[in-house]
Amino acid sequence: MRQLFIPLGLALLTGAALAATAPAVHYFPAAQVAAAFAQGAVLFDGQGTNYMVHASRRTTPGQCEIHSKDTDVIYVLDGAATFVTGGRCPDAAPTAADELRGSAIEGGETRQLARGDVVIVPQGTPHWFKAVDGPVLYYVVKVR
Repeated sequence: MRQLFIPLGLALLTGAALAATAPAVHYFPAAQVAAAFAQGAVLFDGQGTNYMVHASRRTTPGQCEIHSKDTDVIYVLDGAATFVTGGRCPDAAPTAADELRGSAIEGGETRQLARGDVVIVPQGTPHWFKAVDGPVLYYVVKVR
């Protein structure tokens, strides 16, 4: 009987320690999410984690982007866009730490994104919203 109490006691202590160090759960009510999409905003800035969540809104084409540390997981909620990945961005210049921007991509693969599509852009891969059809709403989970 004594042997049963020792493992049970360790399990309870370990469970309590894990609960004390578990990361916080972040909740965003629908009104806050809608407000973020209305202007295209960062919904969660990472706060010491290895990811961020953006509630993105695009009404015009963008610049070529290259993130040297972040992988983008993009989920399209509404609208449509022409999206180019790969190739090269000949005039890319730093805009922030580990971030490059340029005017366009040469070469690359062109896709038509629409509601429900998901695209994962690995770190270091040029990507570009070449054209958009109406407002495009999409989540971006940036993973570092």
